[in-house]
Amino acid sequence: MGFFQILLLLFLLVPVIEIYLLIEVGSMIGAIYTILLVVLTAVVGAALLRWQGFTTFQRVREAMARGEVPAIEMMEGVVLLLCGALLLTPGFFTDAIGFLALIPAVRRHFILEVIKRQSVSMSGGFSQQNTYEGKGQNHESRTIEGESWKDNDEKRR
Repeated sequence: MGFFQILLLLFLLVPVIEIYLLIEVGSMIGAIYTILLVVLTAVVGAALLRWQGFTTFQRVREAMARGEVPAIEMMEGVVLLLCGALLLTPGFFTDAIGFLALIPAVRRHFILEVIKRQSVSMSGGFSQQNTYEGKGQNHESRTIEGESWKDNDEKRR
């Protein structure tokens, strides 16, 4: 399944899930309380997101002060940005995913899984391109040293 097909499926499936959950919760607790609950989850989510964002920013500053590259922390910032979009989207399903990603251990595990899958796919793609004479055998790249000269170069003669 391609990337755009997955996106299309998500754009169709997520609103259906959200509408279903809003109708179910609304039938149990009433429309006004459902709306208040959606607003409350957005406010609590924004507060937690702000706090997590500040702690992540602090870890970025500390890593840079030690002279390290804050790669994981930067990726956490991207995940937190996506969490903010999910938490501000009205609905319970997106709020649940957003709150789940606000848990630092879950967020870091997700990021490490993405990195692991990307490195596997990138190395797999590289090894397929680095074949020797179409025999399907992987060979490391080699540097061949030598000299070159033009036909009219006097050193050659």
